[in-house]
Amino acid sequence: MLDDFMTRAALAGIGVALAAGPLGSLVVWRRMAYFGDATAHAAVLGVALALALNMSIFAGAVAIALIMALTVTALSGRSYGMDTLLGVLAHSALAFGLVAVSFLSGIRIDLMAYLFGDILAVSRGDLAVIWGGAAIVVGLIGWRWSALLTATLSEELAYASGFDPKREQLVLTVALAVTVAVAIKVVGALLIGALLVIPAAAARALARTPEQMALLAAGIGAASGLLGLQGAYVMDTPAGPSIVCVAAIAFVGSSLLRTVRNRVLR
Repeated sequence: MLDDFMTRAALAGIGVALAAGPLGSLVVWRRMAYFGDATAHAAVLGVALALALNMSIFAGAVAIALIMALTVTALSGRSYGMDTLLGVLAHSALAFGLVAVSFLSGIRIDLMAYLFGDILAVSRGDLAVIWGGAAIVVGLIGWRWSALLTATLSEELAYASGFDPKREQLVLTVALAVTVAVAIKVVGALLIGALLVIPAAAARALARTPEQMALLAAGIGAASGLLGLQGAYVMDTPAGPSIVCVAAIAFVGSSLLRTVRNRVLR
């Protein structure tokens, strides 16, 4: 079964969606969309360093994404606003990553695959990494779900409940770095933020509880992956962007459904 490249691609999309759904919900609640983009852009530098040092691309992407996320967390609230800080670090990391890739003359690298994803080229090894990373992210979020929700609502409430908001921020940061690393093969560094935010935003319009939103976001992400792959196969379009397009359509549909439901209830 895994010899079929479309089957591997579908499994890869589902694996990423399972991690990105619950994590994306937390990102949306915390208004951290740009934080996710900055982490994703930094992953390109991690890919370049991994190739230069002949190490695992997953390990390199996780390491640099984690360093970027921790740096943003450490510098936030100082002399620059968060949006300015994220803009500087995100674009700088991406630029340094692209420059670093240009020096890898002895290594063949498809830069577009890392920028926009190459889900159709996912191997069995990539699939193991994606599902292993997804299991880590889902396990982390499931383990700290109550604490993460409480810290998202209020730092004071978290302290009163016996949770350390900084520790929960670290858990979220680690989960984000791992998700970026496993998703870079599927949708690429430039679209990872969209896969985190759009399914979660679509689920928000339909869900009544945080748990429902997390599950719906994972389901919408998985459906977007499968339908986007099918659309890319039929229309010969890029797979990664096609997946994001389907997710965007789902967001529009859920928003319209919420509007209609609200009018009916009035």
